[in-house]
Amino acid sequence: MKYITLGAIIILMASFKIPASNNEDKIIGTWLAADDKNVIVQVFKCGNEYNAKIIWFDDSDDKTKPMATRCDLKNPDKNLRSRKLIGLEVLRGLIYNTDDNKWLDGHIYDPSSGKEYCAKAWLTGDGNLKVRGYWRFEILGQTMGFTKTN
Repeated sequence: MKYITLGAIIILMASFKIPASNNEDKIIGTWLAADDKNVIVQVFKCGNEYNAKIIWFDDSDDKTKPMATRCDLKNPDKNLRSRKLIGLEVLRGLIYNTDDNKWLDGHIYDPSSGKEYCAKAWLTGDGNLKVRGYWRFEILGQTMGFTKTN
């Protein structure tokens, strides 16, 4: 009888972990910047970390420089300035925290300034993604919203 009870407890505990695993992967997919609708990023999992890369952005500001030709010109490392913006990882190292139901301890790179910031992300009740980039303290930051495209 003890073995049956122990087995039932193990199965029950394992079943509680399944939703947490599903929750952490809800961030995976393609996301459109909600406010300006000027960039689409693809969030993917690499090991136990979540990263995002640029897959599209609005290049209508300068038709002589199509999206596919634009590079990371503001990067402080001169050796990286030739990297294309398309495919550039701009969010990396997010780790899902089951207690907070958030992705924490990441870094976000702003190619328009060449600066990198600490980052965290979370999903809102309506399924939108919020990403906050901040410098040292969360109060010193900015939050971007994204809507899922797939």
